[in-house]
Amino acid sequence: MKGKKITIGICGGIAAYKVIELVRLLVREGYYVRVAMTKNATHFVTPFTLEVISGNKVIWNMFSQEKEMEHIVWAQDSDLILVAPATANILGKLAHGIADDFLTTMILASTAKIMICPAMNTQMFLNPVVQKNLEDLKNRGFIILEPAYGELACGATGAGRLPELDVIFEEIEDVLSEKDLSGIRILVTAGPTREPIDPVRFISNRSSGKMGYAIAKMAKRRGADVVLVSGPTNLKPPSGRNVEVCWVETAEQMREVVLQKWQDCDVVIKAAAVADYSPETQSSSKIKKKEFDLVLKLRRNPDILEELGRKKEDKIIVGFAAETEELIKNAQEKLRKKNLDMIVANDVSKRDSGFEVDTNRAILIKKDGTMEKTGLLKKEELANLILDRVKEIYERRSDLSS
Repeated sequence: MKGKKITIGICGGIAAYKVIELVRLLVREGYYVRVAMTKNATHFVTPFTLEVISGNKVIWNMFSQEKEMEHIVWAQDSDLILVAPATANILGKLAHGIADDFLTTMILASTAKIMICPAMNTQMFLNPVVQKNLEDLKNRGFIILEPAYGELACGATGAGRLPELDVIFEEIEDVLSEKDLSGIRILVTAGPTREPIDPVRFISNRSSGKMGYAIAKMAKRRGADVVLVSGPTNLKPPSGRNVEVCWVETAEQMREVVLQKWQDCDVVIKAAAVADYSPETQSSSKIKKKEFDLVLKLRRNPDILEELGRKKEDKIIVGFAAETEELIKNAQEKLRKKNLDMIVANDVSKRDSGFEVDTNRAILIKKDGTMEKTGLLKKEELANLILDRVKEIYERRSDLSS
């Protein structure tokens, strides 16, 4: 995304102050950010503040442009125009083609993608006129980000809050990403499983789900249709029309859902840390502490990945090998035994990679024996690398079958 040009239009709503931090975030992530304001917006935040944060001049007066036709230049060399907060007033203007200041004139002349973040009192937002204006803008190709529900500045509670900044940022990333995985359906498993001992205890592992969720998020961002099968985590899954999330708890539940969903998918990426064993019996009531040791008899859980490998046909299947010793040897054996197209091997004994952290280092081993070692990467960066290699395998197969 580095170098992409975003023009942010700020209107006269109380949520204007939040946009300062959004500008800071976008600049930090490498975007080139300019800000256009309405005159009313300057009562909430100052142009000088936003000039300092963005590193670029801010325009709020149509007739204070230093160069001719800046409203045209900004309109046509922006990759995205984001209006936040978008008031009822500007929605009405944009819906009816009114251009009476720099921001509205720029938008009217724009060839960029335009994203609108409405933020206002709940009753204003629900007013039929406002809803009709939003519908008209949506039909004309504007991207409308629904406001959040919560407590408003006026003291009321309802729909109308500016969405959280991470939600807006993720939507921006989605809109500006290349959709190179469009038309591919990918099933991703993530997180741990829990195998109950009694109503309050279970067997599990240290998996946080971060790697699987990163893969699902990046696949969705790149245009794939995603089925995320997740064990229990504290993470927020990606959302959108091209994402289906299936929640499970045990290994058997994960197997059941995966076998239901995988036939309609082109790719399966099994990043979940599925428990190898579960208690042979489960107590229906809490087991009380006794004066003697408790012996827990375990039974082997079904191997979902091995089962998929036997049935795979033309599917692409990617597995993970979380190891603490003989990393390459164990990963190669798993790749062969489970009939995988690629395996992602990582040493989970390292503090900065593996479970519960935001970074990972891995060795990607393909079926043809080629190996690719990564350095220490953010999990989203590794997710994109895995998806790049999956795309190569997919395209090679498509070429051979055509």
